Parts: sequence; structure tokens; C-alpha cells
Amino acid sequence: MELWFTEKYGDKVGFSLKVKETLFAGESPYQTVHVLDTHMFGKVLTLDGLFMTTDRDEFIYHEMITHPVMYLHDNPQDILVIGGGDGGTVREILKHSCVNKVVLCEIDDMVIEVSKKFLPEIAVELINKNPKLEVFVGDGIKYVEDSKGIFDILIVDSTDPIGPAVGLFSVEFYQNCKRALKNDGIFVAQSESPFYDINIIKSIKLNLHDAGFKFVRFYYSYIPTYPSACWSWVMASDKYDPINDFPEVKEFNIRTKYFYPELGRASFVLPLFFKKEIED
Repeated sequence: MELWFTEKYGDKVGFSLKVKETLFAGESPYQTVHVLDTHMFGKVLTLDGLFMTTDRDEFIYHEMITHPVMYLHDNPQDILVIGGGDGGTVREILKHSCVNKVVLCEIDDMVIEVSKKFLPEIAVELINKNPKLEVFVGDGIKYVEDSKGIFDILIVDSTDPIGPAVGLFSVEFYQNCKRALKNDGIFVAQSESPFYDINIIKSIKLNLHDAGFKFVRFYYSYIPTYPSACWSWVMASDKYDPINDFPEVKEFNIRTKYFYPELGRASFVLPLFFKKEIED
């Protein structure tokens, strides 16, 4: 008997993976958590029935949410990550020797513990308890609200704008993120699929501008297990405009599998359908 897991996008489209076995199934106070062992993508973490990360393609997402902004900023030392309990984002940040401290604020402790047990290559810095890493289990919205002028970079590595992540897309949250950053700080967040979720992307752009950020720029890449495979992120700052300020010549000695500086610069050159929608 074959077992398949399908993530549905609405009621007419879905993406399926053939499953070897279910390694974990649990219900936290916030969401359902599953870890599946699949034939093509290895171990897969899902939250509320949605693909979060997989052994095979996680490096694309985690490198693209971290290295473009780490490369753009002149001296990123203090970093805050909201969400990202699987550990992949902090793993990539901590590859940069300039970093003094990373705070990981994850609301769901079950995600952290499950990732450490079943996804050790992703959660490696959580397992090793890197001394530069501080893990805070709690509400990221409240954490940001209580932080003022502390961080060089603030990364929101969240799920879709449903359930516990809804508040991470609001104007009020973005305003608090801006206050939590230093004057030259940069905000980064995942911003959904430009193919399926363009209205969400438009709302993110509007809310970030309403929050007071001078520059709001989207960039994109391709992640096989995410809706439409075409995925986007947003970067916002008062100092840095990645379209004009992305360094043409800057040393990059970080070991990666996907990102390199030329690709990072090019990722802000959007496909025409995406560019026209957000500029209208």
C-alpha cells in the first residue's frame, strides 16, 4: 500500500510526496507537527499540513533568507530571528565570523525539539549549543515589542500568515521591528509565492511602507517543495537599497550550496509578471 502526503493550495492544486514512514506526529499548543521520511526529499517537517523544510531542498530557503542580507550589511553583528525553530537560518547566519550574537525566538518548543531529533543537519547549531546563539521560546511579537535599537538584522522566518503567524504580517509588528533595529538595520522576511499569493505580497509591501521603511525590495528563488516552486522574500531598510547598494566586489568565503554574490544581486531582478504586479 502506497502512502502519499499532499499539501493542498486551495481546493484545486496540490503537491504530493511519496512517504516511507511517519517518524513523528504531535500536537503542540499552536499547531500540528509531523516529520515524514519520504522517498525523494528525505526527512520532511510539516506544520498544520504545510511543508516547512526538507532534507533535500532546505539549503535554498535557508541560504536565501540569510546570505543576501548578511552580504549587503556592512557589519552585521547582532541578529534576531523570529520563528525558524528548525535551526536552518541560524546555522547559515553563524557561518559568518562577524556575528557576535544571534537570538532565535521561536514560539513552539516542539518544533525545536523535533528538529534537533530528526533534522540534525539543519538544527546543528541548536544541538551544539553554539555560544553565540541564544534560544528564547516565546512570542516573537512580544519579544520585538520589547526590543529597541538592538539589532543589525531582523529576520522573520515564519510560516504562512495563518494561525500563530498572522500577527507577523501586520503594520504594528513591522513598526516594532523597525524600532528593534539600529538606524542602519535591515529587516528580512519570507513573503510567499508570487505565483499564488500576489495579494499577500502587495499587502506586505504596503504595510512595510506604512511602518516607515524607506526601501522595500522583494527578491526570489525556486524551492521545489514550496507552492508553485517560485518563492519570495522581502528586504526593508532605511539605509540599504539592495538594488543599488548590493556590493559588486566584496569577499565571500562562506561555504554554501546555492547562494553566491552574483546570484544574490540577480535575485532582486524580478520576473516581469511579479515586477508589474507589485509596481502597479
